[in-house]
Amino acid sequence: MSLDTQKSLAYQRSRKFKLGLIVNPFAGIGGALALKGSDTKEIREKALNAGAEKKAMDKTLLALKEIVAQKEQVIVYTASADMGEDIARQLGFEVNVVYQAPMQSEDSDTEQLARALMDAEVDLILFAGGDGTARNIFSVIDRHVPVVGVPAGCKIHSGVYAITPRAAGKVVQQVISGELVSLFDAEVKDIDEQAFRNGQVIARYFGEMQVPEELSYIQAVKMGGKESDELVLSDIAAYVIEMMEEQPERIFVMGSGSTVDFIMHAAGLENTLLGVDLVQNMEVIANDVSAQQLLALTENIPTSLVITLIGGQGHIFGRGNQQLSPEFIKRIGKENIHVVATKNKLTALGQKGLISDTGDEQVNASLSGPISVITGYKDKVLYFVRGEDI
Repeated sequence: MSLDTQKSLAYQRSRKFKLGLIVNPFAGIGGALALKGSDTKEIREKALNAGAEKKAMDKTLLALKEIVAQKEQVIVYTASADMGEDIARQLGFEVNVVYQAPMQSEDSDTEQLARALMDAEVDLILFAGGDGTARNIFSVIDRHVPVVGVPAGCKIHSGVYAITPRAAGKVVQQVISGELVSLFDAEVKDIDEQAFRNGQVIARYFGEMQVPEELSYIQAVKMGGKESDELVLSDIAAYVIEMMEEQPERIFVMGSGSTVDFIMHAAGLENTLLGVDLVQNMEVIANDVSAQQLLALTENIPTSLVITLIGGQGHIFGRGNQQLSPEFIKRIGKENIHVVATKNKLTALGQKGLISDTGDEQVNASLSGPISVITGYKDKVLYFVRGEDI
């Protein structure tokens, strides 16, 4: 966005800051169970019946904790119960309930709450969910109210989300403090969930919402397309395949993404592009596993994880791979995590670092600092992970 089209976001100190809060309590519940989303009532019921946990409230809590020190300056406008009221009151915020939510909220409730927040003339909307939630909110507010998204869903392709829940809170904290921050137009995208479950990412552009700009905290829109440098990818694949052949008793957990997909195809193995597969002795022993299946299948067996990063963002955990639970990551340890990426992909990140957003602050902290990244055949570089400071 050019300088002459940027707008400043500043607020008068003579009144309390009016913060709108929207929580989609069902966001992300299909991720750990490999359901690739939670947009429909049927998928939500399937996830809940399978024991899925609602984590969106916990992630919202992390964001709101960043502004607790300023709670005397803030009134939170939100819906009843777990769509926002419970979390805000838990932290001691003054709360104004503007919408009574049902026991099981639907897309229409998100939209009605957004409408009520518009009517209340809130200064900023903090919301937790995925691309479906962003799309629902956009359908009501368009570009009329600035927003900051707390990433809590299975699908996070939109540019309206902060890179982690805590980062979302830090952006809001800057705004409440009256700092001059620019506004920029961020894309709202959503993908076809059925196509997603069939291994295709078909992202559709719906429009743009305004986001307070703090570039170290707001994510770049996910870069599409497969890695083009096939020679480098072939070298990476050869090195990983050699490691797998040398350790036939070890389970290699193959994460999602095009770089890992290239390795699997180079090894002649069937791969789930947008899921997690298990390989042992150069054979696929399980495809597209859930978080619980992964824990069960790797129990008491030496295990390594092969993952890549999301181009343009740098996430290694927390985007499309919720099957890789904090419990699993703690079990295998940082030393058994093999990050694979081309040097071009790392260079494109600048000095932003890799991002771990597992939903567990202790795990994020344990992963922070330098990590070895495989960038070619027996070619590695040290790159840093931002786990605890964002």
